[in-house]
Amino acid sequence: MHAGKTATLADPVTALDNVAGPEHARVTVVEYGDFECPICAAVEPAVRHLRELHAQNMRFVFRHFPLEDVHPNALLAAEAAEAAGAQGRFWEMHGLLLQNGRALGRKHLEEYAVRLELDLERFRAEMAEELYRQRVREHQEGARRSYIHGTPAFFVNGVIQDVSGGVGPLYEAVARRL
Repeated sequence: MHAGKTATLADPVTALDNVAGPEHARVTVVEYGDFECPICAAVEPAVRHLRELHAQNMRFVFRHFPLEDVHPNALLAAEAAEAAGAQGRFWEMHGLLLQNGRALGRKHLEEYAVRLELDLERFRAEMAEELYRQRVREHQEGARRSYIHGTPAFFVNGVIQDVSGGVGPLYEAVARRL
């Protein structure tokens, strides 16, 4: 982050994003995450609770920021989430990937696709073609333009929230805007 500047969300939410919650919600939370990140997995129950708590007034957006230097399976996992999303099961795959962050190899991803009853032939073909790689790269670039260097990173109505000490500030930021 630039000294003295608060990071703001560089890329606005669009119809291409993975969104849960009402389109015209008063609060929009955007998370840049990595499925292999243990901190992302650790905060997931609190984030899910926040989503449930404000289901009527908040929309939640998940964007990919695989930290490939330290998480060798994160990029593939992000692509698997997008492939599941193409079959209407993004959030289910999102949950499975975060719950199983130590088991994200291709074999495991296919097992999750079977568990979610995806069209496995389509899933395998899209993964082999790296069909969603460009979309993941666009998310990574958006994170960099937003001055994000690690995960998880949260924005509330476009303003970064410091969750390095826990998700309390995220809850407070959402509550202030409702």
